[in-house]
Amino acid sequence: MMRSLYSGVSGLQNHQTRMDVVGNNIGNVNTYGFKKGRANFQDILSQTLTGAARPTEEIGGVNPKQVGLGMTIAAIDTLHTQGALQTTGVNTDVAILGEGFFIQNAGNSTFYSRNGALSVDANGLLVNPANGFKVQGFASKENPDGTVTINKQGGLADIIIPVGAKDAAKATSIIKYQSNMNSLTPVIAANASETDMMKGTVVTTINAYDSRGNVQELNLSFRKNLDQAGAAIPNEWVATVAITDKQGRQIEGLKAGVDAATAQAGNAQFIMTFDTKGAVMAVRDMNQAAGQGKGTGAGESLEVSVGYNVAGSEPMNIRLSLGSSGRYDGVTQFAAPTSTKAYYQDGRNMGYLEGFKIDDSGVITGSYSNGTSKALGQLALATFTNAGGLEKSGESYYVETNNSGMAMVDAPGERVAGKVKAGALEMSNVDLSEEFTSMIVTQRGFQANSRTISTSDEMLRELINLKR
Repeated sequence: MMRSLYSGVSGLQNHQTRMDVVGNNIGNVNTYGFKKGRANFQDILSQTLTGAARPTEEIGGVNPKQVGLGMTIAAIDTLHTQGALQTTGVNTDVAILGEGFFIQNAGNSTFYSRNGALSVDANGLLVNPANGFKVQGFASKENPDGTVTINKQGGLADIIIPVGAKDAAKATSIIKYQSNMNSLTPVIAANASETDMMKGTVVTTINAYDSRGNVQELNLSFRKNLDQAGAAIPNEWVATVAITDKQGRQIEGLKAGVDAATAQAGNAQFIMTFDTKGAVMAVRDMNQAAGQGKGTGAGESLEVSVGYNVAGSEPMNIRLSLGSSGRYDGVTQFAAPTSTKAYYQDGRNMGYLEGFKIDDSGVITGSYSNGTSKALGQLALATFTNAGGLEKSGESYYVETNNSGMAMVDAPGERVAGKVKAGALEMSNVDLSEEFTSMIVTQRGFQANSRTISTSDEMLRELINLKR
Protein backbone atom coordinates (compact mmCIF):
# COMPACT_ATOMS: atom_id res chain seq x y z
CA MET A 1 0.00 0.00 0.00
CA MET A 2 1.30 3.44 -0.88
CA ARG A 3 2.46 5.58 2.05
CA SER A 4 1.29 8.74 0.27
CA LEU A 5 -2.34 7.68 0.80
CA TYR A 6 -2.00 7.87 4.57
CA SER A 7 0.06 11.05 4.38
CA GLY A 8 -2.72 12.59 2.32
CA VAL A 9 -5.35 11.41 4.81
CA SER A 10 -3.44 12.95 7.73
CA GLY A 11 -3.16 16.18 5.74
CA LEU A 12 -6.92 16.21 5.08
CA GLN A 13 -7.80 15.52 8.71
CA ASN A 14 -5.49 18.13 10.19
CA HIS A 15 -6.32 20.82 7.63
CA GLN A 16 -9.94 20.24 8.62
CA THR A 17 -8.91 20.90 12.23
CA ARG A 18 -7.06 24.04 11.17
CA MET A 19 -10.17 25.17 9.31
CA ASP A 20 -12.18 24.56 12.50
CA VAL A 21 -9.79 26.88 14.36
CA VAL A 22 -10.04 29.54 11.65
CA GLY A 23 -13.82 29.23 11.60
CA ASN A 24 -13.99 29.60 15.37
CA ASN A 25 -11.82 32.72 15.19
CA ILE A 26 -14.05 34.29 12.56
CA GLY A 27 -17.17 33.26 14.46
CA ASN A 28 -15.89 35.13 17.52
CA VAL A 29 -14.70 38.23 15.71
CA ASN A 30 -17.18 40.33 17.73
CA THR A 31 -16.94 38.44 21.03
CA TYR A 32 -15.70 40.74 23.79
CA GLY A 33 -12.41 39.62 25.27
CA PHE A 34 -12.00 36.68 22.86
CA LYS A 35 -8.45 35.51 22.17
CA LYS A 36 -7.83 33.87 18.80
CA GLY A 37 -6.42 30.38 18.31
CA ARG A 38 -3.65 29.22 16.03
CA ALA A 39 -3.09 25.64 14.75
CA ASN A 40 0.55 24.60 14.41
CA PHE A 41 1.50 21.59 12.27
CA GLN A 42 4.36 19.14 12.56
CA ASP A 43 5.36 15.97 10.76
CA ILE A 44 4.55 12.68 12.48
CA LEU A 45 7.55 10.48 11.81
CA SER A 46 9.68 9.27 8.95
CA GLN A 47 10.45 5.75 7.72
CA THR A 48 14.19 5.25 7.33
CA LEU A 49 15.14 3.41 4.14
CA THR A 50 18.85 3.57 4.77
CA GLY A 51 20.70 5.02 7.67
CA ALA A 52 23.51 7.53 7.65
CA ALA A 53 27.10 6.42 7.03
CA ARG A 54 30.08 8.25 8.36
CA PRO A 55 33.03 9.22 6.20
CA THR A 56 35.94 6.82 5.68
CA GLU A 57 39.44 7.34 4.35
CA GLU A 58 38.26 6.35 0.89
CA ILE A 59 34.79 7.99 0.64
CA GLY A 60 32.73 10.66 2.33
CA GLY A 61 29.69 10.23 4.53
CA VAL A 62 26.22 9.31 3.30
CA ASN A 63 23.04 10.98 4.52
CA PRO A 64 20.08 8.90 5.70
CA LYS A 65 17.23 8.20 3.29
CA GLN A 66 13.82 8.75 4.91
CA VAL A 67 10.24 8.91 3.72
CA GLY A 68 7.78 11.01 5.73
CA LEU A 69 4.57 9.39 6.91
CA GLY A 70 2.28 12.38 7.26
CA MET A 71 1.60 15.27 9.61
CA THR A 72 -0.37 16.12 12.72
CA ILE A 73 -1.37 19.03 14.94
CA ALA A 74 1.58 20.09 17.10
CA ALA A 75 -0.42 22.59 19.18
CA ILE A 76 -3.46 24.82 19.09
CA ASP A 77 -2.23 27.97 20.79
CA THR A 78 -4.33 30.72 22.32
CA LEU A 79 -2.76 34.07 21.46
CA HIS A 80 -3.25 36.47 24.37
CA THR A 81 -2.41 39.65 22.50
CA GLN A 82 -4.16 42.90 23.42
CA GLY A 83 -7.47 43.60 21.70
CA ALA A 84 -8.67 47.05 20.70
CA LEU A 85 -10.98 48.96 23.07
CA GLN A 86 -14.52 49.92 22.20
CA THR A 87 -16.00 52.83 24.16
CA THR A 88 -19.49 52.09 25.46
CA GLY A 89 -20.09 54.76 28.10
CA VAL A 90 -21.58 52.15 30.47
CA ASN A 91 -19.89 52.50 33.86
CA THR A 92 -20.06 48.74 34.55
CA ASP A 93 -18.23 47.89 31.32
CA VAL A 94 -14.55 47.43 32.11
CA ALA A 95 -11.66 46.66 29.76
CA ILE A 96 -8.21 45.41 30.76
CA LEU A 97 -5.05 46.99 29.37
CA GLY A 98 -2.38 44.46 30.21
CA GLU A 99 -1.93 40.81 31.07
CA GLY A 100 -4.58 40.34 33.77
CA PHE A 101 -7.88 38.46 33.89
CA PHE A 102 -11.06 39.24 35.80
CA ILE A 103 -11.75 36.75 38.59
CA GLN A 104 -15.30 35.40 38.92
CA ASN A 105 -16.74 32.83 41.29
CA ALA A 106 -19.62 30.39 40.94
CA GLY A 107 -19.95 28.48 44.19
CA ASN A 108 -16.57 26.89 44.89
CA SER A 109 -15.38 27.23 41.30
CA THR A 110 -13.17 30.06 40.10
CA PHE A 111 -13.09 31.28 36.51
CA TYR A 112 -10.99 33.85 34.68
CA SER A 113 -12.12 36.07 31.84
CA ARG A 114 -11.18 39.09 29.74
CA ASN A 115 -14.83 39.92 29.07
CA GLY A 116 -15.63 42.96 31.20
CA ALA A 117 -19.33 43.37 30.36
CA LEU A 118 -20.51 43.43 33.98
CA SER A 119 -23.67 44.46 35.81
CA VAL A 120 -25.12 44.98 39.29
CA ASP A 121 -27.77 42.49 40.41
CA ALA A 122 -30.74 42.97 42.77
CA ASN A 123 -28.54 42.41 45.83
CA GLY A 124 -25.97 44.97 44.72
CA LEU A 125 -23.41 42.33 43.69
CA LEU A 126 -21.18 43.05 40.70
CA VAL A 127 -21.76 40.05 38.41
CA ASN A 128 -21.56 38.75 34.88
CA PRO A 129 -25.16 39.37 33.72
CA ALA A 130 -25.02 36.40 31.33
CA ASN A 131 -24.68 33.78 34.06
CA GLY A 132 -24.63 35.52 37.44
CA PHE A 133 -21.01 34.65 38.27
CA LYS A 134 -19.75 36.99 41.01
CA VAL A 135 -16.88 39.34 40.28
CA GLN A 136 -14.10 39.18 42.87
CA GLY A 137 -12.07 42.00 44.35
CA PHE A 138 -10.93 43.66 47.54
CA ALA A 139 -13.51 44.98 50.02
CA SER A 140 -13.36 48.41 51.64
CA LYS A 141 -13.29 49.09 55.37
CA GLU A 142 -14.06 52.17 57.43
CA ASN A 143 -11.33 53.21 59.86
CA PRO A 144 -11.97 54.59 63.38
CA ASP A 145 -11.20 58.11 62.15
CA GLY A 146 -13.96 57.86 59.54
CA THR A 147 -11.70 57.38 56.52
CA VAL A 148 -12.33 54.49 54.15
CA THR A 149 -9.53 52.33 52.73
CA ILE A 150 -9.26 49.21 50.58
CA ASN A 151 -8.55 46.09 52.64
CA LYS A 152 -6.10 44.11 50.50
CA GLN A 153 -5.06 41.99 53.47
CA GLY A 154 -8.50 40.42 53.82
CA GLY A 155 -8.33 38.32 50.65
CA LEU A 156 -10.79 38.24 47.78
CA ALA A 157 -14.46 38.97 48.34
CA ASP A 158 -17.62 39.61 46.36
CA ILE A 159 -17.86 43.23 45.26
CA ILE A 160 -21.00 44.90 46.54
CA ILE A 161 -22.31 48.21 45.16
CA PRO A 162 -25.34 48.98 47.37
CA VAL A 163 -27.10 51.56 45.21
CA GLY A 164 -29.58 53.44 47.42
CA ALA A 165 -27.79 52.52 50.66
CA LYS A 166 -27.50 55.19 53.34
CA ASP A 167 -24.41 57.08 54.37
CA ALA A 168 -24.79 57.99 58.05
CA ALA A 169 -24.60 61.58 59.21
CA LYS A 170 -21.30 62.65 60.75
CA ALA A 171 -20.69 65.43 63.23
CA THR A 172 -18.23 68.13 62.22
CA SER A 173 -14.93 67.70 64.05
CA ILE A 174 -12.68 70.17 62.24
CA ILE A 175 -13.03 73.39 60.25
CA LYS A 176 -10.08 74.81 58.31
CA TYR A 177 -9.59 78.50 57.50
CA GLN A 178 -7.61 80.42 54.89
CA SER A 179 -8.88 83.93 55.58
CA ASN A 180 -6.96 87.18 55.24
CA MET A 181 -7.57 90.04 57.66
CA ASN A 182 -6.78 93.32 55.98
CA SER A 183 -4.19 95.04 58.18
CA LEU A 184 -5.81 98.36 57.23
CA THR A 185 -9.12 97.37 58.85
CA PRO A 186 -10.21 100.24 61.14
CA VAL A 187 -10.29 99.90 64.92
CA ILE A 188 -13.72 99.68 66.57
CA ALA A 189 -13.91 102.47 69.13
CA ALA A 190 -15.87 102.20 72.36
CA ASN A 191 -18.73 104.36 71.07
CA ALA A 192 -18.62 103.13 67.48
CA SER A 193 -21.79 103.15 65.42
CA GLU A 194 -23.22 100.00 63.90
CA THR A 195 -21.77 100.99 60.53
CA ASP A 196 -18.29 101.48 62.02
CA MET A 197 -18.56 98.14 63.79
CA MET A 198 -19.33 96.44 60.49
CA LYS A 199 -16.34 98.12 58.84
CA GLY A 200 -14.04 97.01 61.65
CA THR A 201 -15.23 93.37 61.76
CA VAL A 202 -14.19 90.47 59.52
CA VAL A 203 -16.75 87.64 59.51
CA THR A 204 -16.33 84.08 58.21
CA THR A 205 -19.34 81.75 58.01
CA ILE A 206 -19.60 78.02 57.38
CA ASN A 207 -22.16 75.30 58.09
CA ALA A 208 -21.40 72.61 60.66
CA TYR A 209 -23.30 69.37 61.31
CA ASP A 210 -24.19 67.60 64.54
CA SER A 211 -24.36 63.81 65.00
CA ARG A 212 -27.91 63.63 63.56
CA GLY A 213 -27.02 65.73 60.51
CA ASN A 214 -28.70 68.92 61.72
CA VAL A 215 -27.09 72.06 60.33
CA GLN A 216 -25.71 74.84 62.51
CA GLU A 217 -24.15 78.01 61.17
CA LEU A 218 -20.77 78.78 62.74
CA ASN A 219 -19.70 82.42 62.53
CA LEU A 220 -16.12 83.37 63.36
CA SER A 221 -15.69 87.16 63.50
CA PHE A 222 -12.40 89.05 63.93
CA ARG A 223 -11.67 92.59 65.18
CA LYS A 224 -8.46 94.29 66.21
CA ASN A 225 -7.53 93.90 69.88
CA LEU A 226 -7.41 97.02 72.04
CA ASP A 227 -5.46 97.83 75.16
CA GLN A 228 -7.00 99.37 78.27
CA ALA A 229 -6.57 102.84 76.81
CA GLY A 230 -8.57 101.89 73.72
CA ALA A 231 -5.57 101.85 71.37
CA ALA A 232 -4.99 99.01 68.94
CA ILE A 233 -2.43 96.41 70.00
CA PRO A 234 -0.21 95.83 66.94
CA ASN A 235 -0.79 92.55 65.10
CA GLU A 236 -3.39 91.21 67.56
CA TRP A 237 -6.98 90.29 66.73
CA VAL A 238 -9.85 89.09 68.91
CA ALA A 239 -11.89 86.25 67.40
CA THR A 240 -15.47 85.60 68.54
CA VAL A 241 -17.39 82.38 67.88
CA ALA A 242 -21.16 82.45 67.43
CA ILE A 243 -23.37 79.51 66.41
CA THR A 244 -27.01 79.53 65.33
CA ASP A 245 -29.29 76.54 64.77
CA LYS A 246 -31.42 75.93 61.68
CA GLN A 247 -34.21 78.07 63.15
CA GLY A 248 -31.80 80.99 63.46
CA ARG A 249 -31.60 80.81 67.26
CA GLN A 250 -28.22 81.46 68.83
CA ILE A 251 -26.78 78.54 70.77
CA GLU A 252 -25.84 79.44 74.31
CA GLY A 253 -23.12 78.03 76.55
CA LEU A 254 -20.35 77.98 73.96
CA LYS A 255 -16.87 77.34 75.24
CA ALA A 256 -13.77 78.05 73.19
CA GLY A 257 -10.13 77.62 74.07
CA VAL A 258 -6.78 76.45 72.83
CA ASP A 259 -7.16 73.43 75.14
CA ALA A 260 -10.50 71.60 74.96
CA ALA A 261 -10.05 70.22 78.49
CA THR A 262 -9.71 73.66 80.11
CA ALA A 263 -12.07 75.66 77.88
CA GLN A 264 -14.59 77.54 80.03
CA ALA A 265 -18.31 77.70 79.32
CA GLY A 266 -19.53 81.13 78.30
CA ASN A 267 -16.13 82.08 76.87
CA ALA A 268 -16.46 82.15 73.08
CA GLN A 269 -13.46 84.36 72.35
CA PHE A 270 -9.72 83.95 71.78
CA ILE A 271 -6.80 86.11 70.62
CA MET A 272 -4.63 85.64 67.50
CA THR A 273 -1.17 87.17 67.15
CA PHE A 274 0.59 87.81 63.82
CA ASP A 275 4.19 88.66 63.02
CA THR A 276 5.34 91.73 61.11
CA LYS A 277 5.29 89.73 57.85
CA GLY A 278 1.61 88.85 58.10
CA ALA A 279 1.91 85.22 59.22
CA VAL A 280 -0.06 83.94 62.18
CA MET A 281 2.28 83.24 65.11
CA ALA A 282 0.21 82.31 68.17
CA VAL A 283 -3.28 81.85 69.57
CA ARG A 284 -4.33 82.15 73.21
CA ASP A 285 -7.41 82.33 75.41
CA MET A 286 -8.80 85.68 76.51
CA ASN A 287 -7.64 85.09 80.09
CA GLN A 288 -4.07 84.24 79.03
CA ALA A 289 -1.23 86.73 78.85
CA ALA A 290 0.83 87.36 75.73
CA GLY A 291 3.32 84.54 75.17
CA GLN A 292 0.98 81.87 76.54
CA GLY A 293 -1.26 79.53 74.59
CA LYS A 294 -0.09 77.88 71.35
CA GLY A 295 2.57 79.06 68.92
CA THR A 296 5.92 78.69 70.63
CA GLY A 297 7.50 76.62 67.83
CA ALA A 298 7.78 77.32 64.11
CA GLY A 299 5.26 75.28 62.13
CA GLU A 300 3.18 74.41 65.20
CA SER A 301 -0.44 73.74 64.34
CA LEU A 302 -2.67 76.46 65.75
CA GLU A 303 -6.10 75.17 66.70
CA VAL A 304 -8.93 76.33 68.94
CA SER A 305 -11.54 73.94 70.32
CA VAL A 306 -15.17 74.98 70.33
CA GLY A 307 -17.66 72.98 72.37
CA TYR A 308 -21.43 73.22 72.69
CA ASN A 309 -24.50 71.06 73.18
CA VAL A 310 -27.43 70.41 70.87
CA ALA A 311 -30.57 68.84 72.33
CA GLY A 312 -30.94 65.22 71.22
CA SER A 313 -27.46 65.00 69.68
CA GLU A 314 -24.00 64.10 70.85
CA PRO A 315 -22.01 66.95 72.48
CA MET A 316 -20.16 68.93 69.84
CA ASN A 317 -16.42 69.54 69.88
CA ILE A 318 -15.06 71.29 66.79
CA ARG A 319 -11.42 72.13 66.17
CA LEU A 320 -10.89 75.42 64.32
CA SER A 321 -7.68 75.03 62.32
CA LEU A 322 -6.18 78.50 61.82
CA GLY A 323 -2.88 77.55 60.19
CA SER A 324 0.71 76.87 61.26
CA SER A 325 2.89 79.18 63.32
CA GLY A 326 5.06 81.40 61.10
CA ARG A 327 3.53 80.14 57.86
CA TYR A 328 0.94 81.32 55.39
CA ASP A 329 -1.20 78.18 55.16
CA GLY A 330 -4.09 79.49 57.25
CA VAL A 331 -5.25 82.89 58.48
CA THR A 332 -3.00 85.82 57.46
CA GLN A 333 -2.77 89.58 58.01
CA PHE A 334 -1.71 91.46 54.89
CA ALA A 335 -2.56 94.90 53.56
CA ALA A 336 -4.79 93.22 50.99
CA PRO A 337 -8.55 92.90 50.58
CA THR A 338 -10.23 90.90 53.31
CA SER A 339 -11.16 87.31 52.40
CA THR A 340 -13.50 85.30 54.58
CA LYS A 341 -12.77 81.73 53.61
CA ALA A 342 -13.52 78.66 55.68
CA TYR A 343 -12.68 76.12 53.00
CA TYR A 344 -13.20 72.74 54.66
CA GLN A 345 -15.31 70.95 57.26
CA ASP A 346 -15.66 67.18 57.65
CA GLY A 347 -19.29 66.89 58.79
CA ARG A 348 -22.22 65.80 56.68
CA ASN A 349 -25.90 64.98 56.80
CA MET A 350 -27.35 61.59 55.86
CA GLY A 351 -27.18 60.68 52.17
CA TYR A 352 -28.02 57.92 49.70
CA LEU A 353 -25.68 56.17 47.25
CA GLU A 354 -26.68 57.63 43.89
CA GLY A 355 -23.95 56.40 41.57
CA PHE A 356 -20.43 55.07 41.27
CA LYS A 357 -17.41 55.11 39.00
CA ILE A 358 -14.40 52.87 38.43
CA ASP A 359 -10.94 54.38 37.99
CA ASP A 360 -7.86 53.01 36.21
CA SER A 361 -6.70 51.24 39.37
CA GLY A 362 -10.03 49.40 39.66
CA VAL A 363 -11.22 51.31 42.74
CA ILE A 364 -15.01 51.65 42.78
CA THR A 365 -15.98 55.00 44.31
CA GLY A 366 -19.57 55.64 45.34
CA SER A 367 -21.17 59.09 45.13
CA TYR A 368 -23.75 59.97 47.77
CA SER A 369 -26.54 62.54 47.69
CA ASN A 370 -24.92 64.41 50.60
CA GLY A 371 -21.90 65.19 48.44
CA THR A 372 -19.53 62.62 49.93
CA SER A 373 -17.59 59.93 48.10
CA LYS A 374 -16.46 56.58 49.48
CA ALA A 375 -14.43 53.67 48.16
CA LEU A 376 -16.77 50.68 47.86
CA GLY A 377 -14.16 48.14 46.78
CA GLN A 378 -11.50 47.42 44.19
CA LEU A 379 -11.40 45.00 41.28
CA ALA A 380 -8.79 42.24 41.42
CA LEU A 381 -6.89 40.86 38.43
CA ALA A 382 -5.18 37.49 38.07
CA THR A 383 -2.03 36.84 36.06
CA PHE A 384 -0.35 33.57 35.17
CA THR A 385 3.21 32.53 34.43
CA ASN A 386 1.95 30.78 31.29
CA ALA A 387 -1.37 32.24 30.18
CA GLY A 388 -1.24 29.98 27.11
CA GLY A 389 -1.61 27.02 29.48
CA LEU A 390 -5.10 28.08 30.57
CA GLU A 391 -7.98 25.89 29.44
CA LYS A 392 -11.03 27.39 27.77
CA SER A 393 -14.22 26.35 29.54
CA GLY A 394 -16.79 28.17 27.42
CA GLU A 395 -18.71 31.43 27.97
CA SER A 396 -15.44 33.37 27.46
CA TYR A 397 -13.96 31.76 30.58
CA TYR A 398 -10.64 30.12 31.32
CA VAL A 399 -9.70 27.75 34.13
CA GLU A 400 -6.36 27.10 35.71
CA THR A 401 -4.36 24.02 34.62
CA ASN A 402 -1.17 22.30 35.73
CA ASN A 403 0.78 24.11 33.01
CA SER A 404 -0.64 27.62 33.47
CA GLY A 405 0.76 28.07 36.94
CA MET A 406 -1.21 29.33 39.91
CA ALA A 407 -3.10 32.59 39.69
CA MET A 408 -1.21 35.59 41.04
CA VAL A 409 -3.77 38.09 42.32
CA ASP A 410 -3.06 41.82 42.29
CA ALA A 411 -4.90 45.10 42.08
CA PRO A 412 -4.90 46.80 38.66
CA GLY A 413 -1.66 48.68 38.13
CA GLU A 414 0.40 46.36 40.31
CA ARG A 415 3.19 44.21 38.87
CA VAL A 416 2.14 43.02 35.38
CA ALA A 417 -1.62 42.88 35.95
CA GLY A 418 -2.26 45.98 33.82
CA LYS A 419 -4.76 48.78 34.22
CA VAL A 420 -8.51 48.82 33.68
CA LYS A 421 -10.64 51.26 31.72
CA ALA A 422 -14.25 51.77 32.73
CA GLY A 423 -16.86 52.61 30.11
CA ALA A 424 -15.11 50.46 27.51
CA LEU A 425 -14.80 46.81 26.47
CA GLU A 426 -11.93 44.88 24.94
CA MET A 427 -12.74 43.64 21.47
CA SER A 428 -11.67 40.30 20.03
CA ASN A 429 -8.05 40.22 18.84
CA VAL A 430 -9.10 38.39 15.64
CA ASP A 431 -7.74 40.04 12.46
CA LEU A 432 -10.15 39.21 9.62
CA SER A 433 -7.59 39.84 6.87
CA GLU A 434 -5.23 37.39 8.54
CA GLU A 435 -7.99 34.83 9.05
CA PHE A 436 -9.20 35.03 5.44
CA THR A 437 -5.63 34.55 4.23
CA SER A 438 -5.25 31.59 6.55
CA MET A 439 -8.56 30.24 5.25
CA ILE A 440 -7.29 30.36 1.66
CA VAL A 441 -4.01 28.67 2.59
CA THR A 442 -5.90 26.00 4.55
CA GLN A 443 -8.29 25.40 1.66
CA ARG A 444 -5.41 25.01 -0.78
CA GLY A 445 -3.59 22.70 1.61
CA PHE A 446 -6.70 20.55 1.95
CA GLN A 447 -7.13 20.56 -1.83
CA ALA A 448 -3.50 19.58 -2.43
CA ASN A 449 -3.76 16.70 0.05
CA SER A 450 -6.91 15.47 -1.67
CA ARG A 451 -4.99 15.50 -4.95
CA THR A 452 -2.31 13.38 -3.29
CA ILE A 453 -4.92 10.76 -2.46
CA SER A 454 -6.53 10.82 -5.90
CA THR A 455 -3.13 10.58 -7.62
CA SER A 456 -2.11 7.68 -5.40
CA ASP A 457 -5.40 6.02 -6.28
CA GLU A 458 -4.64 6.41 -9.99
CA MET A 459 -1.23 4.81 -9.49
CA LEU A 460 -2.81 1.87 -7.67
CA ARG A 461 -5.30 1.49 -10.49
CA GLU A 462 -2.44 1.27 -12.97
CA LEU A 463 -0.85 -1.49 -10.88
CA ILE A 464 -4.08 -3.45 -10.85
CA ASN A 465 -4.43 -3.02 -14.60
CA LEU A 466 -1.00 -4.61 -15.18
CA LYS A 467 -2.57 -8.06 -14.69
CA ARG A 468 -5.04 -7.60 -17.50
